[in-house]
Amino acid sequence: MSILVTPHTKVLIQGITGSFGAKHAQLSIDYGTQVVAGVTPGKGGQFFEHGGKKVPIFDTVADAVKQSGATASAVFVPPPFAADAILEGADAGLELVVAITEGIPVRDMVRVKRAMQGNTKTRLIGPNCPGLVTPGEGKDSHGGCRIGIAPGYIHKKGNIGVVSRSGTLTYEAVWQLTSRGVGQSTCVGIGGDPVNGTSHLDVIKLFNADPETTGIIMIGEIGGSAEEEAAEWIKANCKKPVAGFIAGATAPPGRRMGHAGAIVSGGKGTAEAKIAAFKAAGIGIAVTPSEMADTLLKMM
Repeated sequence: MSILVTPHTKVLIQGITGSFGAKHAQLSIDYGTQVVAGVTPGKGGQFFEHGGKKVPIFDTVADAVKQSGATASAVFVPPPFAADAILEGADAGLELVVAITEGIPVRDMVRVKRAMQGNTKTRLIGPNCPGLVTPGEGKDSHGGCRIGIAPGYIHKKGNIGVVSRSGTLTYEAVWQLTSRGVGQSTCVGIGGDPVNGTSHLDVIKLFNADPETTGIIMIGEIGGSAEEEAAEWIKANCKKPVAGFIAGATAPPGRRMGHAGAIVSGGKGTAEAKIAAFKAAGIGIAVTPSEMADTLLKMM
């Protein structure tokens, strides 16, 4: 099985006519993703054409959902307008909104979180994330569902779940698994911003409940307490082997790193504290990124 998306998920692209959105819409179509609609205000009635496929473009998400039956969206909208794009997807009743956009102001994301409180239908992943991939059965796992910017060709259908704050480390873990002949159920990049929609714990719970996910790689980094919260739940509830890696062990305290959420302040959010929480929960520790897959496979 998989979590969140399947090869049958119908996806719309918000910002499909921009250069970045268009490029990744093409790559998702090539991967076999069911891209059924695009949204760009003012360009409704036009089509996005690629590989012999004509994807209708709508002025609003509500129109796109009504006409195409899409249940998930990828947001490739510039930062000043991305928060409203996320809320438009939620208002349209989408089950999943994946915000790829980097640089959304924290104040805007606080507004999004408040507006989405009580919305039990729409799940937000991101922002500032690579999205997610559920590999398919075809050659190079084509025929799966790719929402976002992750390279599809590195994935292989299988039984390992991957969740990460870092896009690059997501790809590294996936490629390590695939290179060893081990496939993935779903790979989720939750993003590195301090205010996001889906946490490590949210994804871990979904993997734990998925009968065909048999092992999990969880990748965190300095800043915040999300990894410690996930570790506490894993210790008490998770029945599957989990391997983990924490990035940023050598980062100087008080300095914001590449991810807006990767900042250690007030003595909280350190790599040491997160690694200690992992050890206490029985999570296998990868000392370096190159050991992520092997650490999990040894546990299994």
